[in-house]
Amino acid sequence: MLVARGGAEGDGDRRDGAGGAVERSGHGASVAEPAGRGGTVLEVPHRSLPDPSATAERLRAVVGADPSSTALFFDFDGTLAPIVEDPAAATAVDGALDLLRDLARRFRRVAVVSGRPRSFLVDRVGPEVDLSGLYGLETRVAGQLHDHADADRWRTAVAAVADAATAALPGRVVVEPKGLSLTVHYREVPDAEAAVRAWAEEAGRRSGLELRPAKRSVELHPPLDVDKGTSVRALSEGCRTVAYLGDDVGDLPAFAALDELAAAGVTTCKVAISSDELHPDVAAAADLLLDGPEAVVAALAPLVS
Repeated sequence: MLVARGGAEGDGDRRDGAGGAVERSGHGASVAEPAGRGGTVLEVPHRSLPDPSATAERLRAVVGADPSSTALFFDFDGTLAPIVEDPAAATAVDGALDLLRDLARRFRRVAVVSGRPRSFLVDRVGPEVDLSGLYGLETRVAGQLHDHADADRWRTAVAAVADAATAALPGRVVVEPKGLSLTVHYREVPDAEAAVRAWAEEAGRRSGLELRPAKRSVELHPPLDVDKGTSVRALSEGCRTVAYLGDDVGDLPAFAALDELAAAGVTTCKVAISSDELHPDVAAAADLLLDGPEAVVAALAPLVS
């Protein structure tokens, strides 16, 4: 089990609830010390390191130790692809999709876990890589397509709300229907944030759809117990090491799922992808920070070279 730390001076030693590690907090970097297991002590920074290459090296040390029992999960937008004003124009950075393919050939599981529809991801991500679209409502696992059994009945409500949003909201607000959910983007008109959120809250009350925050946007989803955390837990079964790389508040349930796995003895690493829009809660929950999608590729490419 791996635990990240960087506590305040004088916090002393704390054993985690699973009895699997001792936390030692104090000045500077701290270490995860396996308690009574005789394992390797891995130093993991709680925040970004001054030297980005050292951060990448620590990530590789965690996930590269035993690829046959390791799962790697990636968000798409902001993690593999830069955030852009037009959602349809999002493109993975050079080398990212080839990297996923090569990682999938070596690691037990490699998956993209995204708020994008599966159809968007299928058009971009090779068949070797598993997909969890719309936060897990639509999946492609081992080449098999599956939709959540209770989601389809919400398509009519989602379509009606998307039509209403297009009619009611300012023209530069982008309404992105996704079949089983929709996203309303106010990136080009940040002054419309309050109006968009208020409209979405009322639309959610009328339709029964659930609001979820995102980067300069709001999302409306079926009120089902499905998120990136449930997706990661399901796809991590049988893995001894799990890493998740993401950049948005929608990734926090995935980070929380890794905390649960860590409490059960799984080695985990939560990686936040930094940008000017990185939410402080995401940064605070992460073990490591990487500076943008290009840094993701640079950090992991040596594992397959």
